[in-house]
Amino acid sequence: MNRRTPNRALGLLWLALTVSALAVHAAAPPQVTLAETYDGGIDLAEYWISEKYDGVRGYWNGERLITRGGLVIHTPPWFTAGWPEHAMDGELWTGYGEFARVSGIARSHGAAEADWRDVRYRVFDLPDHVGSFDTRVPAIRDVVAEIDQPWVIAVHQFRVTNAMALDAAMDRVLARGGEGLILHRGGAKYRAGRSDDLLKLKPYDDAEARVIGHNPGQGRLEGLMGSLDVRTPDGREFAIGSGFTDAQRADPPPVGSWITYRYNGETATGLPRFARFLRRRPGGPPPEIDRPPDR
Repeated sequence: MNRRTPNRALGLLWLALTVSALAVHAAAPPQVTLAETYDGGIDLAEYWISEKYDGVRGYWNGERLITRGGLVIHTPPWFTAGWPEHAMDGELWTGYGEFARVSGIARSHGAAEADWRDVRYRVFDLPDHVGSFDTRVPAIRDVVAEIDQPWVIAVHQFRVTNAMALDAAMDRVLARGGEGLILHRGGAKYRAGRSDDLLKLKPYDDAEARVIGHNPGQGRLEGLMGSLDVRTPDGREFAIGSGFTDAQRADPPPVGSWITYRYNGETATGLPRFARFLRRRPGGPPPEIDRPPDR
C-alpha cells in the first residue's frame, strides 16, 4: 500500500477547491469596442463626442459586473439591484485623479460599503442593442432613467461641427482635470475590437509595458531607483526614468509587473518619445496580451 496516497488525495482536493474558488472570481472577458487614436481626417459631423473618464471599465452582462479582462467585480448587492437583464458598457469612476482608488475598490472582494457609496457607474453604450449609435444614445438615457439610481449616470453625448469646437470641448475637459474625449461614429453598430468607429483624443498617448529591470539612481537619487527597463508587447525595449515620485522610486514596480506610461509620439526608430511613468497597471497585462512578450 502506498502511504502517500491519502496526502495525494488531499492535495488533489485542495487543488480542486482552489480552482473552483478562482472560477468564482473570473468570467469570460467581454467582447468590447476599443478606441483607436484620433488624428484628424474625419467628418466630425458624423460623430458623437463625450468625455473620456479615467476609471475602471465595467461591463454589465445582465447578471454581474465584470472588468474588460473578465475579473468579476464584487459590488454590494444594492449597487446593481434592479439593473436590466441586457448588457451595459460603462466606467466605474470616483473622481478626477482617483484612478488608483476606484481600481482598488473594483478589484477588492471586501471593499467597504462607504467606498462604494462614492462610486459612479457611467454608462456609455448598450452592447446588445442592434441599432446604430445614433439610436443607442437615446436608448442609453432611457435605460438609465428606468434604473433610477443616482450612482448610475448616462455619459453626456454631444455634437461638434468643426475642429475648433472639438478643441474647445477638449480644453474644457482638461481644465476640470479630465483626460480627454471619445468620438463615436453615429452610424456605427456595436462591434468588438478596434476601428475608427470609436476614437480617443488625449493630449498625450499612453500604452503598457512590462518591467524587465531596475537601474540605480545617481546624485540626488542615490539609493533609489533611477529608471525602469521595460519591454512593450511587440518586443521593443527602452528605459523610463521620469514621472516617478520619490516614494515610487523607493518602492518601484517589481520586475515582471506591468505599467502604463505616457509619451508624445514616436522617434524615427519607433520608440516612444518623452516616455514618462503614469502608474502601475493593476491586474497584470492588458486583456489583449495573451502571454508575456519574452516567452
